[in-house]
This record gives sequence, C-alpha cells and structure tokens, in this order.
Amino acid sequence: MAGSTFSVFGADIRITGDVAASADLHVDGRIEGDVTCTSLVQGEASEIVGAVRAETARLAGVIRGTISVRDLVVLKSARIHGDVHYDSLTIEQGAQVEGRFAPRGANDPSVAAGVEALLVAAE
Repeated sequence: MAGSTFSVFGADIRITGDVAASADLHVDGRIEGDVTCTSLVQGEASEIVGAVRAETARLAGVIRGTISVRDLVVLKSARIHGDVHYDSLTIEQGAQVEGRFAPRGANDPSVAAGVEALLVAAE
C-alpha cells in the first residue's frame, strides 16, 4: 500500500449495514452489520452488532457477533458476546467474553481472503 489511510466513525455515528475498509478503522459509534478491515480500533463506548474480520483488532467496547482476527487485543472494558477466532491473543484482566475462544486453523483463510479482497477492490 503506497499511502496508509485511517477512517474514524465518531461517537455520534450509527451505521446500519456492512462496513468494508481497506484502511485502518477506528470506531466510536454503533455499527449494525459486519465489519471487515485491515486494522480495527474500537472505543469503549462503541458497539458492533455483527461479525468482525481484520488482520489486527484492539477491542474496548461491545461486540455482538463472531470475531476472526489474526492479532487480537481485548481490553478490560470490552464486552464480547460471540465466538472468537485468533492467531495471537491478549486479554486484559476484567474483559468479559460470552462465547468460545479458538485459535484459527492454518487452513482458515477467512481473515486473509476478506482483507485481500478489500485491497484488490480498492485498487
């Protein structure tokens, strides 16, 4: 990628529908739909109702859906309701997860394929 970009959804933003970004994404608002991006940073007051697919994610708010991320950091303020698939996982003490944790299998192309498709579409 020649120039990396960063998109921000502020606390006053509410989106209904899927979000796909070939850039890094910072979410402070509410998204009702699936989120696919290269890197996700979720603010403490935000909520995502849908699946999350990313290369890296730093989650601090509420997620209601399946998460598939290569490198995942779950902060103590996070509240996750759904299954979590990861390659690398860091969880702060105090984070709450209602669901199962499972390492992504070597043959699980879901994150790579989703992010790669975004990059091709952006060209």
